[in-house]
Amino acid sequence: MDFKIATIPGDGIGPDIVREGCRVLEAVGKKFGHSFTFTETLAGGAAIDATGNPLPAETLDVCKKSDSVLLGAVGGPKWDNLPGSKRPEAALLGLRGEMKVYANLRPALMFKQLASACPLKAEIVEDGLDILIVRELTGGIYFGERGRSEDGTTAWDTEKYSRDEISRIVKIGFESAMKRKKRLCVVDKANILESSRLWREVTESMKGNYPAVELSYMYVDNAAMQLVRNPGQFDVIATSNMFGDILSDEASQVTGSIGMLASASLGDSGPGLYEPIHGSAPDIAGKDLANPLATILTCAMMLRYSLKAEREAVAVEAAVAAVLDAGWRTGDIAGDASRDKIVGTKKMGDLVVQALEQ
Repeated sequence: MDFKIATIPGDGIGPDIVREGCRVLEAVGKKFGHSFTFTETLAGGAAIDATGNPLPAETLDVCKKSDSVLLGAVGGPKWDNLPGSKRPEAALLGLRGEMKVYANLRPALMFKQLASACPLKAEIVEDGLDILIVRELTGGIYFGERGRSEDGTTAWDTEKYSRDEISRIVKIGFESAMKRKKRLCVVDKANILESSRLWREVTESMKGNYPAVELSYMYVDNAAMQLVRNPGQFDVIATSNMFGDILSDEASQVTGSIGMLASASLGDSGPGLYEPIHGSAPDIAGKDLANPLATILTCAMMLRYSLKAEREAVAVEAAVAAVLDAGWRTGDIAGDASRDKIVGTKKMGDLVVQALEQ
């Protein structure tokens, strides 16, 4: 198979980590008989500098014609003073909306090799940590009506959801739970928000189709507390755009290794958008210090969900596990690793490629 991949290195460490992700995909191609054609495009701050636009039309065109899209990171202090619609982050909202990727799947997985990096007490996570957060991505307050009063003293952002927007997320939540531990928790604020009450109504109307799934509801403030008090109670969490944004970042910190966590943004058809969850970290850009494993694991998700290459995805994940088993670490996950086992971005990519080739 020949796969067409649009790459958006973006800003900061984006080019460093996307490079390693592409190298791993090329190694997958050699091992399993595929070919990958990469087309690099601009978005974020890099696009602003080059074109004045955080998301050029040419980038969208390339992305829509590809089999999948790999994004590094966007943003940085260089562009912090630009108006909202012109900031690098506007590229993310534009990509999600134009590509119609409405569901973000973000695994929060604590690798057993990195358990010592978890900030929680050992007895709380002694059974490991493996949560999947399914976040609605193109609706809610981030895409609702917003504005300011003429005198600038009042501002508003509107949380709005339709039944269809909710049901397609809840469906993914149920179906994901069926493939895992068969537990789904819908997180909302139904004691206050009318939109959250609709989330519950829609979920209740669908639960009969999934009798094997244990369904629960939790207010978002309690969920935030429970993620640090007893994260093992969660299997799959389905929630709105804003709540998912916050809780998925919290869950990533609970694992103790933000540099290890991948994500996939999917729609009903067309290419998926894949990106590691960490930021652009401009202070270490180009210094061979960034951890590329989140991007490499993001490529595994791409293989699994968009390219329908499950065997290849498993091989990438196994290669990452083998490298960690051998004690290799980048600085952000070094912990008590011996100094001769701490490596940079490119060397870590080399090690994963070598593990794949074995």
